[in-house]
Amino acid sequence: MRVLVTGHDGYIGTVLVPFFQAAGHEVVGLDSGLFSECVFGEREQAPETIRKDIRDIEVADLDGFDAVVHLAAISNDPLGDLNPQCTFDINHLASTRLAEFAKEAGIQRFLYSSSCSVYGASSPDDVLSEEASFNPVTPYGISKVRVEEDLNKLADDDFSPTYFRNATAYGVSPRLRGDLVVNNLVGWAYAKGAVYIKSDGTPWRPLVHIEDISRAFLAGLEAPREAVHNQAFNVGRTEENYRIREVADLVEEIVVDSKVTYAEDGGPDKRCYRVECSKIEEILPAYKPVWTVRLGVEELYAAYKSIHLKQEDLEGTRYLRIKHISKLMDRGDIDSDLRWLR
Repeated sequence: MRVLVTGHDGYIGTVLVPFFQAAGHEVVGLDSGLFSECVFGEREQAPETIRKDIRDIEVADLDGFDAVVHLAAISNDPLGDLNPQCTFDINHLASTRLAEFAKEAGIQRFLYSSSCSVYGASSPDDVLSEEASFNPVTPYGISKVRVEEDLNKLADDDFSPTYFRNATAYGVSPRLRGDLVVNNLVGWAYAKGAVYIKSDGTPWRPLVHIEDISRAFLAGLEAPREAVHNQAFNVGRTEENYRIREVADLVEEIVVDSKVTYAEDGGPDKRCYRVECSKIEEILPAYKPVWTVRLGVEELYAAYKSIHLKQEDLEGTRYLRIKHISKLMDRGDIDSDLRWLR
């Protein structure tokens, strides 16, 4: 298929695109380039690229595609909280508009990168399936719910959306994010010797490697339309739900000379949920996740050692999205709505 991947130059996109290309699909990327400076190692050759803000896309940009994989978004809670209205403009309104234009352009398959954050806060005793109620607690999570609701209304015989509710991602990427929990804990452990937990460590979180997210999207793209039409899938593995303190203990075990440390003011995180992932394995048998958090910690540890990661790197503008955006604003490169000024 000829596939448009939005956000192809981001944390997940730079890993997902090679998976699609290796499977024989023709990929074109669309990205505003906000994070092009956030480089970690080498990436494979970038695909043909439309350099454009997702808010400015036109129907003509979608001509000739068989499918859209929509990854582009304000991608974490601190950045979403920085300007909630901008988050909704990009994550919700622009996403719905993109889907409407895709439908107008005759594109039938629309794979949407949603999130398990739509579940928000739940009882730690519950393991949530795709039928669970939405309970988002951040602008990011709320925006994901709104898009799913909008796409559901667009779904018909001519337009087939699929919603991939990714667990919390981790893993090495050419656009590494240091603000994700596993990536961050391993980074602190290596650079500082402290597996630093900012909460009390009790919240549950489902975790998934970005390569397995890529496998899920590829399986969804290649699945029969009737199997995935207007369906939501939790992306991860049911056995890969962890309390944050369990992840920290695993990091301490693997990273030499590191020790778990709790923030003095750390309390319970209201984002607490466990998810059930049997549906995706049943309906999409081509989805075969291979990663565990243990393997991911080992991968990240080796990657950090290879570049001799320092604390100033970990806490700097390259790997923390909100600090990178603040730098671009301070330089006068972008405005408060995350639009390029030059």
